[in-house]
Amino acid sequence: MIVLDASVLIGHLDAHDSHHERASALLEASGAEPLGASAITLAETLVAPARAKRLDEARAALERLGIEELGLGTDTPVRLAELRAETGRKLPDCCVLAVALEHGGSVASFDGGLRKAASKLGLEVVGG
Repeated sequence: MIVLDASVLIGHLDAHDSHHERASALLEASGAEPLGASAITLAETLVAPARAKRLDEARAALERLGIEELGLGTDTPVRLAELRAETGRKLPDCCVLAVALEHGGSVASFDGGLRKAASKLGLEVVGG
């Protein structure tokens, strides 16, 4: 399971994003590996399309990728608080970390701080 950060999804959906080529290549190279993201990550990804009145198009693109919405696990507030205290990352990043830990996934992100936090937690990191 590859747990996707919003930086990858936003990059893929926006042809003008600086990460577009890398994001699209990363997703294409994932092959049969399942892709997932937290509801918070998916919401972050959909903000710009919602503003541009292109929400249906963006949702359809995410569905074509086969991205599964993954739960954060039990005792979510405590787990997120612990991850925030331990890593210093903001809550959206902690959601990525929590999902990867809960589902035994690797983390795909272009955010150097998130990648570093994931590595420190023993998670495999892809992208970058």
